[in-house]
Amino acid sequence: MYELHFSVPMTGGVLCTLNTRHDATMVSVLLKHSEANVFIVESQFLAVARDVLRLLADAKHKLPLVITISDAASSSNGSVMEYEALLRSAPRGCDIRWPADERDPISLNYTSGTTSRPKGVIYSHCGAFLNSLATVLVNEMTTMPMFHCNGWCMVWGTAVRGGTSVCIGSVIPRVIFDHIVRHGVTNMGGAPTVLNMIVNAPAAERKPLPRRVRISTGGEVLAKMDELGFDVVHGYGLIETYGPATMCLWKPEWNALTPAERARIRKLQGVAHTMLQEVAIKDPVTMETLPSDGRAVGEVMLRGNTVMSGYYKDKVVTEEAMRGGWLRTGDLGVRHPDGYIQLKDRSKDIIISGGENISSIEVESVLFGHPAVLDAAVVARPDDHWGETPCAFVTLKDGATATADDIIGFCRARLPHSMAPRTVVFSDLPKTSTGKTQKYLLREKASAMGSLRKPDRSRL
Repeated sequence: MYELHFSVPMTGGVLCTLNTRHDATMVSVLLKHSEANVFIVESQFLAVARDVLRLLADAKHKLPLVITISDAASSSNGSVMEYEALLRSAPRGCDIRWPADERDPISLNYTSGTTSRPKGVIYSHCGAFLNSLATVLVNEMTTMPMFHCNGWCMVWGTAVRGGTSVCIGSVIPRVIFDHIVRHGVTNMGGAPTVLNMIVNAPAAERKPLPRRVRISTGGEVLAKMDELGFDVVHGYGLIETYGPATMCLWKPEWNALTPAERARIRKLQGVAHTMLQEVAIKDPVTMETLPSDGRAVGEVMLRGNTVMSGYYKDKVVTEEAMRGGWLRTGDLGVRHPDGYIQLKDRSKDIIISGGENISSIEVESVLFGHPAVLDAAVVARPDDHWGETPCAFVTLKDGATATADDIIGFCRARLPHSMAPRTVVFSDLPKTSTGKTQKYLLREKASAMGSLRKPDRSRL
């Protein structure tokens, strides 16, 4: 995949990297939507690929050329070509096909589909170039899964810096620590789920780090990463912004703060990176930019050349997302007086209880501080008296025990009582292929529970 990130654009082609965790049905849907001409498959996923081709054939869709990648040398076989054999057969000295326009597409990236069917986000050569430079400057180099936003463009960015990319086949704490020590890794990236795995890895799977490792992430930041030797850089962005669009740039004076205060600051989404034109907190109706007082909640909006060209084959949705000349993220946040933004919630995830807005992110942040909690998500549960109340879905660490009352009491000691969960459900959390919690499924479960209590109608 690393080679293809360079070779496909050099042929004038468009990359479309698919998550290996997708099943055959999803892959067939994405291949049909993208109208891919070539389907490159690593050998361990051939069984899934065969099912994909069968589904495409049943739908009478034109089948793509299949190229397999295998450790074992093999030759071409009919319509199936082996990757290394294809390279050996290629003519020497082929010319690079440069884009006719810098706005031509370089890649098509599908969203995680946390709320609906995945959408195809188009990246341009210009946007990828600028974002590659921006992520190098801001992150001092890092990397991410290459199917996800093309590794935040760091596949190209690391090459710009002359860096070495260390690729691993499985996300296992033992493997991560082994590669950091063996290769002297200086920078890495990972979703909060990966950071959680590292923090909670058994002592036998950890190794002392030879140096501090800079790690970039988005979402919930874990203070314990600092203790293990990782410097966490918190970013915020979407597939629609080529990955992180803002970063919590660290100020030297913050090093003198207490660990708890440093952890609080690291959770801020920060400021726009160098290649993004602008990030703003706006009223989504009037488009008025709200004051930077840390209190005025509005929608996070972005614009610039590192914002997507649009959604593939979806003009209506593209126009809605870009209405008013800004990318409307659907995320709610505030801007502090120092210019740093802080997310409060997704607009659809805000819980309105007794007329008061409750940020599910703030409640989740407290839940992650409980020593027994491995993962958590908070959604609204209907309530006949308050309208809605917070409902927490919690996954406990292996071997840990806690009751619903323990969790609720822990939250009430650290939050206003109205913000603390009234309901706690212990279960594994449904995830997308990129590790994001599918809150819409949890909202459906909470809704099906009905009201926690019925109003006392004798008093009405």
